Amino acid sequence: MTPSVSSSDIERFRSDGVVVLRNIIDAELLAELAQAVEQNLAEPGVWASDYTPQDSTGRFFGDYVNWQRIGAYRRTALDSALPAAAGALMNSTTVRFFHEHVLVKEPGTTEVTPWHHDDPYYCIDGLQNVSLWISLDPVPVAAGLRFLAGSHQWDRRFVPRNFVDATPYAAAEQGFELVPDIEAELADHEIVSYDIEPGDAIAFHFRTLHAAPGTAGLTQHRRRAVSMRYVGDDAVFALRPWLHSPPFELDPAAIGGPLDDERFPVVAVSQ
Repeated sequence: MTPSVSSSDIERFRSDGVVVLRNIIDAELLAELAQAVEQNLAEPGVWASDYTPQDSTGRFFGDYVNWQRIGAYRRTALDSALPAAAGALMNSTTVRFFHEHVLVKEPGTTEVTPWHHDDPYYCIDGLQNVSLWISLDPVPVAAGLRFLAGSHQWDRRFVPRNFVDATPYAAAEQGFELVPDIEAELADHEIVSYDIEPGDAIAFHFRTLHAAPGTAGLTQHRRRAVSMRYVGDDAVFALRPWLHSPPFELDPAAIGGPLDDERFPVVAVSQ
């Protein structure tokens, strides 16, 4: 346990694959993150994406792996309460920072984030992992993430989906299946969602299925979030049948080996 993570938080994360950590980011760092997101919007990175279709309202922006050039991202990822929280949730002696991911939905955005889980997008394998999704704005349940509780334990992996139109990256292949119609199956599952305040973080496993609505109909509502992603002792490099995201360049000789790479620094070690 850490001051930010209780034993009940750990138990909930392991059973549901998701838990909310209240007030884990203090007001000073939160203000720095807000400035960092504005900088990121004004100066996108090389891997930035705009998921807003032409002639659509609002804006859905995403970017990642800018922590080395944007100081507030770096401080949050490496020097805040998050590494210790990640280690406790993952039950890992080593905590590596994988990358940050910024997602902004401006007011009036109609685009939804389709049901998916993050693991198949990435160039890694391993079950000790966690994303810490930090809200910079109040997010009511109506505009927030929805999680399918326990789906990280299904022993099923799903083909990634494009955020613009929800199409799959590929046909089902090599142990990855197409995401089922979760909306049609909601009555069969426990769906978890939260009212979120600035400074809260939603911690979820890379294999937990999740989705999010747009912000259309929510007057003057903006949804800015920064996810900090961490991996533990069992993380190894892996290939995917599609271009992984983020598109890190990989050494073929490193596949199957640990992430001993300066791009993924160790941020916490416990005995």
